Amino acid sequence: MAGRPTTGVPILRLGDVLVTGLLNELDDKTALAFTDELTERISAESIRGVLIDVSRLEIIDSFVARTLMELTTMARLLGARVIVAGMRPPVAITLVELGVELVGVETALDAERGMAALGWRQGPAPGGVRRDTTR
Repeated sequence: MAGRPTTGVPILRLGDVLVTGLLNELDDKTALAFTDELTERISAESIRGVLIDVSRLEIIDSFVARTLMELTTMARLLGARVIVAGMRPPVAITLVELGVELVGVETALDAERGMAALGWRQGPAPGGVRRDTTR
């Protein structure tokens, strides 16, 4: 939407799904702006699903974990399903060690599986060429 300040965190729309990602540099101000922008777009654009890719997060702290839980709760209240995808093993271990449970947060091994869980299906390659996925 024109005129609205952006968070610096890209949020892409694919049909009725928003796709975004988190980086390690998520400070309080950016997290609040990101949450506001995402929830505003969910409401304004009738979004039914959100994929948050965290595969670039090398570490996670309780603040980022809390932000993910709050964002998921807000999105669900607005009628959107949220899937957090791509969590690395060290991040999962840290969450367990911190005693942080991502209550109500759905996860997927990677972004492709997260999008599939949201009902997004990849169409054929351009020109009708089918890709060989057996390798």
